[in-house]
Amino acid sequence: MDELIASYLVYDEKGNLEKKAESIALGLTVGSWTDLHALEQEQLRKHKGRVVSIKELDPAGRAAGKRGILKIAYPTANFSSDIPAILTTVFGKLSLDGEVKLLDLSFPDTLKKTFPGAKFGIQGIRELTGVYDRPLLMSIFKGVIGRDLDYLKDQLKEQLLGGVNIVKDDEILFENESAPFEERVTAGKEVLKEIYEQSGSRALYAVNLTGRTSELKDKARKAADLGASALLFNVFAYGLDVLQELAEDPQIQVPLMAHPAVSGAFTSSETYGFSHSLLLGKLLRYAGADFSLFPSPYGSVALEKEKALGISRACHENDSFKTILPVPSAGIHPGLVPLLYQDFGIDSVINAGGGVHGHPQGAQGGGRAFTAAIDAVLQGIPLSEQAQSHEDLSQALNLWGYAEAAK
Repeated sequence: MDELIASYLVYDEKGNLEKKAESIALGLTVGSWTDLHALEQEQLRKHKGRVVSIKELDPAGRAAGKRGILKIAYPTANFSSDIPAILTTVFGKLSLDGEVKLLDLSFPDTLKKTFPGAKFGIQGIRELTGVYDRPLLMSIFKGVIGRDLDYLKDQLKEQLLGGVNIVKDDEILFENESAPFEERVTAGKEVLKEIYEQSGSRALYAVNLTGRTSELKDKARKAADLGASALLFNVFAYGLDVLQELAEDPQIQVPLMAHPAVSGAFTSSETYGFSHSLLLGKLLRYAGADFSLFPSPYGSVALEKEKALGISRACHENDSFKTILPVPSAGIHPGLVPLLYQDFGIDSVINAGGGVHGHPQGAQGGGRAFTAAIDAVLQGIPLSEQAQSHEDLSQALNLWGYAEAAK
């Protein structure tokens, strides 16, 4: 019998983790057990949840009660093979039952086969950009609400001329009269082609896919037909199942970039909701994202380092799905490149908004500063030394400072 195993962090004020675990295993499956007649037990046995393990933890300063990690197995016969059914089964009403946090889900191979995973993954993105031996560099459109297409084209061009490999829309850039979605796609394609003809560099532009849920698939198909090179998607405003439908559609042959907007409502508590690694790592990867954006440990919207690393591990760990690119974001500037490389490695994306656009020499200078910083780290050269022969990097370090990685 195939089972999905859920791991929970639980606090039980009555101090009986064994009883708590058993109540979850039964309450989210057959409802009761010992009160059933033998025939009913036999009929329902294949649907009964079971307690896999109980690990008691330090009570974290509480005078009473117990904390622990509970692992519960759910027969896959209980639910259909889709994320809404799975989450409702393992965490639906349980999420309302006091301090319970869903840490992880372990899928059997039979269930994994029903999910698409990424179309491109790390290797596919590297093939699209032609960048194989370094972290990719990404930047963000800034200050574009209300601006027209000419402004967006100029800003896109400036970023790409600075050596940026991927540019994404701001996640709050929706459908609007000044820069309609389809026109952004065609304008972006035009600029990408121009830059390639000038420099030989291939880049991606992730256009923000927005609108009513019922319209998204058709809009994404149209974008693909028009030559979109990537799509940005606010997945947690819509749902993981919507991402999965986009990823599964054979007519949408473009990379999907998952933005973490709204996810903080599900992950930020230490005692409720989902773990970051599950929601922003494993489930995004299974549902079909090629990139997972999340707050870095160092910037303006900082995420605790171990949680950020947990997301990255979930993007990279050995699994039947393609590995995807972790994108630690928010408050990134060239002086942080050594830390980013040390913590997230070569198969990651260095993503900056103000760290590119806020450079004294504009977006081109910001891109060049990041490129020089990446080169320095790959060659084992301190940023301060690299800056002596790279003026753009020198200006960036003077403006934002820098941090060398630990030896």
